[in-house]
Amino acid sequence: MAISISAVVLLGIVTFVLIRGGSVRPGPALACAGFGFFLASTSAAPFITDATSTVTGWISTI
Repeated sequence: MAISISAVVLLGIVTFVLIRGGSVRPGPALACAGFGFFLASTSAAPFITDATSTVTGWISTI
């Protein structure tokens, strides 16, 4: 049985766990989220999307 989960949901859960565990403070976590949000609107976004798709394709074949 295959389980599919969005990368946004997965990264949100990881961020939440890291903040709750004390590994990451809320300020730096928000700064990284803002960086990702603004990075998504640059010309680098298609390359990042393609690279992510390639890596997830490799993982799914394992």
